[in-house]
Amino acid sequence: MAILPIRLYGDPVLRTRAAELDEVDRKARRLMGNMTDTMKQAPGIGLAAPQVGVLKRIIVWENDLEKGSLANPVILDREGQVEGDEGCLSMPGITYPVVRSEWILVQGFDDSGEPVKFETRDLTARIIQHEIDHLDGILFIDHLPPELRSEALGVLRDLSETWEQQEVAR
Repeated sequence: MAILPIRLYGDPVLRTRAAELDEVDRKARRLMGNMTDTMKQAPGIGLAAPQVGVLKRIIVWENDLEKGSLANPVILDREGQVEGDEGCLSMPGITYPVVRSEWILVQGFDDSGEPVKFETRDLTARIIQHEIDHLDGILFIDHLPPELRSEALGVLRDLSETWEQQEVAR
């Protein structure tokens, strides 16, 4: 598999809604595998296709409890609210508390193209919600209250200068 470059905050692809897949074909399966390798190498616990510059509705995740990949994921139901710190591979160096649903019912297509529907909670639910947001061009900082969002945007402005300098140095 291949390690793909992760798009960083400021890249317009991160604010663009991804298109649904017509089918989970060989190309989609290869992308899921490459995304999983990229996520692990980063290291991270979730990744959405737009984060690697592909505007398709594909997510992958892996934590100590669960791992998976979904094409065309949709949250059918949700319950509870819980606050937890989130970061993002597209915004390295920042974490902020975000309120998410504690439990979700999600459906989509697995890496073999089979329809799946399952419920999950806690960390896996948080990851899937975060990654589905990416598919809709939503970033975790969009969920922050105004004062924290302003702070995060200031930090991101400073960090993006560092990222640009690192790119020039490569």
